[in-house]
Amino acid sequence: MNTGARQMVPMNRAPRRREFVAGFLPLGLTGRLRAAPENLPNILLIVADDLGWADVGYHGSPLRTPNLDRLARGGAELHQHYVAPVCSPTRCALLSGRYWSRFGVNHPQAAQAMPFGTVTLASALKSRGYETCITGKWHLGSLPEWGPRKFGFDRSYGALGGGTGPWDHRYKRGPYTRNWHRNDAYVEEQGHVTDLIAREAAGFLAARRSAPFFLYVPFTAVHHPIDEPREWLEANQHIEESRRQYAACVQHMDDAAGRLVAVLENTGLRRNTLIVFTSDNGGMGNPAGDLQAYPGQYRNGQLGDNKPLRGHKGQVYEGGIRVPAFVNWPGRIPARRIDAPVGVVDWLPTISGLAGFQPERDLRWDGRDVWPLLSGEVGPAARDLYWKGPGGRSYAVRSGDLKLVVQRAPDGTGRRVELFNLRDDPYERRDLSAAEPGLAARLEQLLAHEQARDDDAAPSRNPAR
Repeated sequence: MNTGARQMVPMNRAPRRREFVAGFLPLGLTGRLRAAPENLPNILLIVADDLGWADVGYHGSPLRTPNLDRLARGGAELHQHYVAPVCSPTRCALLSGRYWSRFGVNHPQAAQAMPFGTVTLASALKSRGYETCITGKWHLGSLPEWGPRKFGFDRSYGALGGGTGPWDHRYKRGPYTRNWHRNDAYVEEQGHVTDLIAREAAGFLAARRSAPFFLYVPFTAVHHPIDEPREWLEANQHIEESRRQYAACVQHMDDAAGRLVAVLENTGLRRNTLIVFTSDNGGMGNPAGDLQAYPGQYRNGQLGDNKPLRGHKGQVYEGGIRVPAFVNWPGRIPARRIDAPVGVVDWLPTISGLAGFQPERDLRWDGRDVWPLLSGEVGPAARDLYWKGPGGRSYAVRSGDLKLVVQRAPDGTGRRVELFNLRDDPYERRDLSAAEPGLAARLEQLLAHEQARDDDAAPSRNPAR
């Protein structure tokens, strides 16, 4: 095999798709079929960070997301896909199949999130012979000894903690500033964070042979801080200046996702790969005070647009927890819009079920296997969903079309209860709690039932360093 030098791309410019694919496929290999066994699908799970409901083209945004649009329209758009209001909780639920509050994870955190020995999506698939890799943002423990390789990942790369500098790859402050790692060891690398994450992911895909794979790509985009290369800013001159950095960050991430799909197509892996895409929570929006922590960086521009949904990141209104999401698997998932609610806790039962994983004990999953819904075998079914907001200051439950929102007063002396019918009022404008006290009381009972199960798997807390 020719092992000549790969094509190099200037560091101040993101590689275009043809350059990117050529740079990671061994020369002469493009187009060779290297699919995993037909009975075990490959899994590519892509997560955006703080991407708003209205920040994708297929929701009518002026922001450019052609690759995500193509995948959404060619697969099943999940029109009511629910996550946690903030990042660490969503990542915990995604990997565990349980609500984040079962682990005492209710806000972005640096401490270890899940106990060692927790069965995760990665460890479940690994037990079925999958090669497992994460490249991107972990945010479930900001030290290597709490990192992904302790929870089922064969390989890990990227940011251990939260908001990561796009060029220096450092966390903003505190004892966990050093952040960028590869396989439990800190590393120093040059380049923009979106390109580094995508290059690592593409390299993993290009090296696949026969074993099925699980590749988890949680981008740091579009989380602050944002500082995009000139190429992407120039590509977004149609966007007002106050949102141009954000728009460039969205398009850059979209292009990176497209590069990964191109590798799958060029290696023959695409037809046996299930692609799942979601945001980790709603966009930050521009509520009073949110931008004060980042003076001068965004001027008066929004960080994320959730219109027409109510609310933003950190809230249990729809704008904080209902996010852009889709699944795509050519020939296996029909192209359509699915309006039935799907929760982030559903992905472990669903994906591990496709892989034939059988738990040896009751793992107390809160999620359900939604493959029959995704594949079109069955129609939607009524279900319950539960949310605990940051710090326990807010809660919500949904049962069928009814949703109860409970918020604690800032001084702790009282609570506000709201009831919405999402079928008739998807934007949560009409509180029905006074008009329908019986329905509100029924959902209060459901809420109390879920709250009673919280914190049953919280790890012993590790002291900050």
